[in-house]
Amino acid sequence: MTADASVSAGQRLGFGPYPLEEGEPYMNERQLTYFRDLLQSWRHELLSEVARTVHHMQDDAASFADPTDRAAQESDFSLELRTRDRERKLLKKINEALRHLEQGEFGYCEDCGAEIGIRRLEARPTATLCIECKTIAEIREKQQGT
Repeated sequence: MTADASVSAGQRLGFGPYPLEEGEPYMNERQLTYFRDLLQSWRHELLSEVARTVHHMQDDAASFADPTDRAAQESDFSLELRTRDRERKLLKKINEALRHLEQGEFGYCEDCGAEIGIRRLEARPTATLCIECKTIAEIREKQQGT
């Protein structure tokens, strides 16, 4: 699954933008259902990718006599495994977001308690910080060189 930075997770999964209604309460049942469905679809897609990778590596594993062919295959496998490792970390964040959703904590900044915002959550459903706290955290990281 390739991720284009200009496309939200929901758009990649075929979800349209959440249709905000004027005066709609934040994190109401409709919004929670939208994000639950989005996160579960994303989780399902990532798990399918893992299964495809395992089958691909099992089916395509060959012992090439030519060292160049063998190196190319190992490089391809290495790239796939790195991608799956990033997706494994993302799965952990998705599962955490689903847990927050079930506990009534989804959509609120874990630092200051403010609303993260529907549009930010559409772009990054695993976000745990509001934009202000995330900006401060990034500035701190940059200053600390981490």
